Amino acid sequence: MRVLIIGAGVGGLCLAQGLVRAGIDVRIYERESGVNSRYQGFRIGIGGAGLDALRECLPQRLHAVLDASTGEISGERRIVDEQLNLVTQLEPGYGGMATDRHVLRHLLLAGLTDRISFGKAFTAYEELADGTVRATFADGSTATGDLLVGADGVGSPVRRQLLPDAEIVDVPGSGVLGRTELTERFAALVPGFGTIVKGPGVTMLLGKMAFRRPPHLAAADLAPEVVLPRTTSYLRWSMSLPAGATPADWTVAHEQVCDLVEGWHPDLVELVRQADATNSSPLTIRYAKPVAHWGTRTVTLLGDAVHVMPPSSGKGANTAFRDAALLCRRLIEVDRGAERLLPAVQAYELAMLDHGFAAVADSVASLSTFATR
Repeated sequence: MRVLIIGAGVGGLCLAQGLVRAGIDVRIYERESGVNSRYQGFRIGIGGAGLDALRECLPQRLHAVLDASTGEISGERRIVDEQLNLVTQLEPGYGGMATDRHVLRHLLLAGLTDRISFGKAFTAYEELADGTVRATFADGSTATGDLLVGADGVGSPVRRQLLPDAEIVDVPGSGVLGRTELTERFAALVPGFGTIVKGPGVTMLLGKMAFRRPPHLAAADLAPEVVLPRTTSYLRWSMSLPAGATPADWTVAHEQVCDLVEGWHPDLVELVRQADATNSSPLTIRYAKPVAHWGTRTVTLLGDAVHVMPPSSGKGANTAFRDAALLCRRLIEVDRGAERLLPAVQAYELAMLDHGFAAVADSVASLSTFATR
């Protein structure tokens, strides 16, 4: 059996790791020119079923690197005003770990070098008479396999062909995602799980990415064949912008945020001023409307390609990892001859749609966290 994965985000790579671990032939096709070709995200939290799924797919030899190159998410959660005066103390948050998406993506690429092709922009698929599926790419090349998995994110061209009527909703308004190098001064802003700043007309969310060990040193020590980025610890912050503020690029967005925090506590002002332009960006929040099961075929979807959700409940990556582990388990059964391909994929899809859109609903319900006061 050969599985074609379109997209080399964390969900698709998690699936690929699980399939390779089981001895299943897999090929990954990514439209970007390389893993470092553009801004790739920010701090994410993984825990519970999502973390279990990631560990299930990741080779055992990489578990120690995962643990060492992440950070803790636990403890105090609080809401403060723009002068850092306490407004409300929330229930403490516990469990899971903080990881940097870019670092995690590098870790998930370990051992897949000969299975991934960059610069391959997917354009269409064709289901062939012999039961296989053929993918065509913008450069004219093709690839054929037994199953094609669209793990190509919110703008998924695989989804557009498979489910042309599926709706992705842009949440009204806009926001900014910022990243500032962690110092002792800024670390004090997030003493525990996270901090919400309720300022005049805007809300800022603060989260800390404090690596247990520098990722590149952890890899060099624990798995020398793995190369991780030289990423330093940082504080991740996001802010909802007032209605009508729709910055097209970071320079404009940064200027707007600097204006908005004028007169705030000096630590918050300086946090914004020192933001890393390379790893900060305007933020558009989207979510997918539920879709009915489409009738199983040799093409399926995973992660944000089918159930993209707001970041408000921290479930996006965790849900993609759950998808990956579930599909991997089903395909292992097929490879062992214990199940036929289409029934196995159907069982995956029904479970994925159930837990995936439950996570979307929960994330949409949590959007008030990002709302202006």
